[in-house]
Amino acid sequence: MSDTATRIQTPYLLAEDELDRSLRPRRLEEFVGQHSLREQLAVAIEACSARGEALDHLLLAGPPGLGKTSLAQIVAAELEVPFVQTAGPALERKGDIAAFLTALEPRSVFFVDEIHRLPRTLEETFYPAMEDRRLPITVGQGAGARVVTLELPAFTLVGATTRTGLLTTPLRDRFGIQARLEPYAVEELATIVRRSAAILEVELEDGGALTIAARSRGTPRVANRLLKRVRDFAQVRMAGVVSAQAARAALEMLEVDERGLDRLDRTILSAICAKFAGGPVGLSTLAVAVGEEQDTIEDVYEPYLLQEGLIKRTPRGRAATPAAFEHLGLAPPAGVGAALF
Repeated sequence: MSDTATRIQTPYLLAEDELDRSLRPRRLEEFVGQHSLREQLAVAIEACSARGEALDHLLLAGPPGLGKTSLAQIVAAELEVPFVQTAGPALERKGDIAAFLTALEPRSVFFVDEIHRLPRTLEETFYPAMEDRRLPITVGQGAGARVVTLELPAFTLVGATTRTGLLTTPLRDRFGIQARLEPYAVEELATIVRRSAAILEVELEDGGALTIAARSRGTPRVANRLLKRVRDFAQVRMAGVVSAQAARAALEMLEVDERGLDRLDRTILSAICAKFAGGPVGLSTLAVAVGEEQDTIEDVYEPYLLQEGLIKRTPRGRAATPAAFEHLGLAPPAGVGAALF
């Protein structure tokens, strides 16, 4: 990309970034959905605040876009303590972890996103820090090397992961609070869309909110993204009002159907159903057929298709369900249900 292009795009990207942050809830009472988790956190936060202690270490698991980062920021805000953020892939050496931990103020929230991508060799560095608030550091090399143990302030490690199974048991067991965020109901997403529309100063009708919510894949991040695109459409084509009609027309233009599937979702389903007679088909073969990376299909698209019951994983590969054929308006081959296993 040229320098000119960079200069042109940077302000826009910064503005979009700032806009996304403005839509995040700031306090626990503003956070919509995840009722059980909110109640657990409210009790834990009130109890540890009354004792003047750090909150127990917290592990947040679940698909992308459900609010794990927002919850971590909310915990820090409710505790009225500093919030420090990094990501698992950014921690490459023990010195990286030591630099963060030794700079923490008492009771700080240290948020590690994608903690499942933390290198295995570095996990052990967290064990004494999480349990005993100590950090052993090796000083020197060879025969003259010695271990110096640094005392750490009480802190709360908040880990976020989309793949809990990749966490080792010793690390997972050191989190005193473990929670999984689940996809949101349509009414909950509609509430989020209404709140975001108020922040964006968008005129939104109830029908428009429900239409956007129904196609948001149970995910607040998707709901806010679609709201911004529908807002643009309504401003240009529909006098600025996001009605049910405007939302449907905008989402059709964006190729997002009534179940929230986009063009690539349907391409994946069509490949399995039409090219491979419903499957099963291996992931690598499917990736070549649709022109997408295996990791992208597995991490981004497949979870929602599985959740919706449109595909299944089998020992021989991915297979379409009768619901997938119905959604595409195709007749399933004879015996397609039996071929799934």
